[in-house]
Amino acid sequence: MTPATWRSLPVGVRVVVRRIRDDDPAPDEPPYTDVLGELLTVGDDGVLVRTRHGDVHVPAADIVLSKQVPPAPTRRPR
Repeated sequence: MTPATWRSLPVGVRVVVRRIRDDDPAPDEPPYTDVLGELLTVGDDGVLVRTRHGDVHVPAADIVLSKQVPPAPTRRPR
């Protein structure tokens, strides 16, 4: 998908956003990372995604790919 695709994602859906890493990865590490969660906002400056670990802002310039994904599976009780 092209970077413009993320602009058309509806707020409230579960998404995965592949982004350029904001740290300095070692030569043997991948240059990208994924952010998975509920899409909270979409704007010209990027997206805000609520992950299991908190809200993550992904700047527009860092978005490589994005797509809507199915809801998280229901956790089974132990």
